[in-house]
Amino acid sequence: MNKEIENNYLRWLKEKALTDAEKEELKAIAANEEEIIDRFGSVLEFGTGGLRGVMGLGTNRMNRFVVRRATQGLANYLNKKKKGNSVAIGYDSRNHSHEFAFEAANVLASNGIKVHLYNELMPTPAISYAVRYFKCDAGIVVTASHNPAKYNGYKVYGPDGAQLNLEASELVIEEVLKVDIFKDVKSGNFDKHVWNGSIEFIPEDVIQTYFASTKKTALRDEDKIINIAYTPLHGAGLRSVTTVLREMKYNLDIVKEQAMPNGDFPTCPYPNPEMEPALKMGIERMVNNRDDILLATDPDSDRVGVVVNLGNGKYRILTGNEVGILLFDYIYNTKKELGTLPDEPVIVKTIVSSDMIDLMAKKWGVKVISVLTGFKFIGEQIHLLEEIDHAERYLLGFEESCGYLTNIDIRDKDAVNACLLVAEMANHYKRLGRNLVDQLNGLYEEYGDFKTVTLSFEISGLDGKEKIAAIMEEWRSAKVNMMFDNIDHIGDYQKGIIMYKGHDEPTNLPKSNVIKLFLSTDETITARPSGTEPKIKFYIFALGKKNVEKYSNIINDYMGKK
Repeated sequence: MNKEIENNYLRWLKEKALTDAEKEELKAIAANEEEIIDRFGSVLEFGTGGLRGVMGLGTNRMNRFVVRRATQGLANYLNKKKKGNSVAIGYDSRNHSHEFAFEAANVLASNGIKVHLYNELMPTPAISYAVRYFKCDAGIVVTASHNPAKYNGYKVYGPDGAQLNLEASELVIEEVLKVDIFKDVKSGNFDKHVWNGSIEFIPEDVIQTYFASTKKTALRDEDKIINIAYTPLHGAGLRSVTTVLREMKYNLDIVKEQAMPNGDFPTCPYPNPEMEPALKMGIERMVNNRDDILLATDPDSDRVGVVVNLGNGKYRILTGNEVGILLFDYIYNTKKELGTLPDEPVIVKTIVSSDMIDLMAKKWGVKVISVLTGFKFIGEQIHLLEEIDHAERYLLGFEESCGYLTNIDIRDKDAVNACLLVAEMANHYKRLGRNLVDQLNGLYEEYGDFKTVTLSFEISGLDGKEKIAAIMEEWRSAKVNMMFDNIDHIGDYQKGIIMYKGHDEPTNLPKSNVIKLFLSTDETITARPSGTEPKIKFYIFALGKKNVEKYSNIINDYMGKK
């Protein structure tokens, strides 16, 4: 074993701040060299989105010491800029989320920073809202989103309520890297900080204003005839989603087995509302009770999955892209009908989301702003519209991984807002005698039967990053032209260029390790590494099932040789 790794392990083992239970956890791996290397051979990277990793002790794990170090780095960054800072903090239902949030609050208060702390589970968008409500300098959410139960994470927000932008992220990372995990972290008495007002629990009236803000995003006030099954997947969405929908008079059918928060996620080990296994229990409830739709929110309730009951035991799980297409169609046409459509309307989507949006927007005269993957870039576009007093032009922001937002009081994807709009949309179409699938099929008939598929390949291990990097370099080479014979032009977002035959054009976007193939058939294939997991993803946008299968087979065959 590398001597540096061994010394790092022994240092932790001797650290006085560890509890007896924590010391026993480390002693238990003393004879397991592979485990020691995995835990102490690297440092859990504080990236542009914060931290995310498996929980446990070690520098390459999510634990209270890693959280303290990250928070000290954030505190140093804020205090270098100015004095009198404040930060809003929230957390989801994962194991240790409450502990990590309170540890972060303690470190910030010990550094002279005012903390506004939720004292109950609240969705991630509620933290974005709190940052803006209290005019904070930053925000923290303790969550690992939809990852399996063994993970936790830590996301940082800027003063606009969006996740920290690239420039600020780099500065925070610099500060974090300077912090010794044990020696340099300031940490006082939590109760004393509460007593003197350095840490203040966010009061109920602020939570109620968040609910009120969400309810204002409704577009129609029609009698509710729809029945909705809802599951929070053991996460933070229960109170917020049910409060908003019930106050708007919707009929809710809660999946009781998944209602209560539980960081072990006993009924859905992978609590991802995009995946059918996580939705199974909710689908059974919807079908058996003859509900019209199922809404499922992930553990931090920023993403929502939607399932449509087709009757006779049949159902259809809508993809994130399909829900985005439906919402765009509904919002545009409803505002047009009601006379509230703004001049020069705007929709913002990520570059890996459905390009069918572009076809719809072209017909309607809506401007499409395509941004890099990450909802912070959508939040950034809202801010830019706000700066020129054109925030009313914003119709919708969405990404294909089931994230949506219409509420400009918030700058991150919001499943509470999305649940309300999907419920309203489904209710409206039911009153007209059709369901969401009927409406979607009508759009496919009009614009083309475009399908979207995401292929995800996990490449873990110590050399996983290198393998993923090598694959991306191959996709930048002439090899892709041998795989696909109908490439029209290629977007290399790492180089910041769109390469046409004979000339290049700038993407006008921040640099990101993404390759997008634009085919001559208006189809696209995009490759990018995951920002939160050891995976590489391929996004296929193709015309018809046959082409989807064709491109999927090419990629599966390619990855099978890696």
